[in-house]
Amino acid sequence: MDKVILITGASRGIGAATATLAAQRGYAVCVNYLKNQARAEAIVAQIKTTAGAKAIAVQADVSQEADVLRLFQTVDMELGVISALVNNAGILETQMRVDEMDAARLSRIFASNLTPYFLCAKEAIKRMSNRYGGKGGAIVNVSSAASRLGSAGEYVDYAASKGAIDTLTIGLSREVASECIRVNAVRPAFIYTDIHSDGGEAGRVDRIKSSIPMQRGGTPQEVAQAIMWLLSDEASYATGTFIDLAGGR
Repeated sequence: MDKVILITGASRGIGAATATLAAQRGYAVCVNYLKNQARAEAIVAQIKTTAGAKAIAVQADVSQEADVLRLFQTVDMELGVISALVNNAGILETQMRVDEMDAARLSRIFASNLTPYFLCAKEAIKRMSNRYGGKGGAIVNVSSAASRLGSAGEYVDYAASKGAIDTLTIGLSREVASECIRVNAVRPAFIYTDIHSDGGEAGRVDRIKSSIPMQRGGTPQEVAQAIMWLLSDEASYATGTFIDLAGGR
């Protein structure tokens, strides 16, 4: 039976790199996307061509419960029972101080960055847990080093949403540990992805790289490798664990 992985927000950056690497390692892959159908389908085409793996692109707003249900049902029908979930979808808004933020922005950040992780974990557990007749699985949450660094003057709201993901990771890992499900997280930062453009500073990593102990930014592929390790049997005794990928920060 194929190993099946669902990666949310997988049309770009860390999600796309993880989808490609998962296919190379024998997974059938669901590439979830919100808006960019062309990029998601290009990743699927690349996976099929270079890895010869099964892959589908599924549009879904994972902050909406009905969309999450449809997403998982599509995976069930087209790929099979999920064995790995990577919660990766999220947004970043323009850099600003807390005293400049309004309630609408805060609602968008928390609805987009936190709610999807709960909703997708819920559906994954219903398929993986031996409590429901499942055969186990693994979940990796993509958090951020911002959860412990705070992102002062730029994205304290984003950092707070990632702090909540850290708490989810710890609590959920303990909740389902006896049900053959492992839950871990990666905390990347200063990675060369398009998300910095969303915050209004495409060159942010280059601006601050001299303050990073390793003196460089990271790549999506480096994060993907950590994610895939946490999903693998090599990490079979790891749950509630965090891997920081922030160049020493």
